Amino acid sequence: MKSFRPKDDDSGDNNGWADFRGKKRSNDSHESLAVPEARLFRKGRGQEAKLCFMAHALMENRHGLLMDLRVTEANGRAERETARTMLREHVGSGATVGADKGYDTRDFVAQSRAAGVTPHVAKNEHARRRSAIDGRTTRHPGYGISQTIRMTIERIFGWTKSAAGFRRTRFRGKRRTQFAAYLTGAAYNLLRVSRLRACVP
Repeated sequence: MKSFRPKDDDSGDNNGWADFRGKKRSNDSHESLAVPEARLFRKGRGQEAKLCFMAHALMENRHGLLMDLRVTEANGRAERETARTMLREHVGSGATVGADKGYDTRDFVAQSRAAGVTPHVAKNEHARRRSAIDGRTTRHPGYGISQTIRMTIERIFGWTKSAAGFRRTRFRGKRRTQFAAYLTGAAYNLLRVSRLRACVP
């Protein structure tokens, strides 16, 4: 965070001892001197904003194997945009995709259906908001199954952060971090396959 400085900063303070108390910092006015591609991002209300990239995973539901692990700029659109890209590249027509309520938007649901993929997205029904998922999807037993299985993707994120050290990247720049993500995903799948083989009688 000490490298997150105003874009027009000419103070000459290279050690990061500047006093930021009471001053606003945003991605429009500031950038990281160390990693210009990183963005200040807050995961949810009440949480602190951190300088980071975002990671997105696509999991195969039958065996829990990781199909893709993408690193992108941290912003409010990245999750849905990256999901659409991964579905287009990896998932064929007739498949279903489970996702949390952050994907319950009209554009994501409509574009998934247009691609032949049924969006088994958790309904986001806060006050003054209408879910994009209706009875056409929720009436099928497969919707409930997808909502249960989709939560196992948290195992992937948990393993990459704890065992693989991906909670805090050791690499500068999105390109190098993406390469590290592919290596991490390959290692996860090797471990997963070995456990699956051990379960075969």
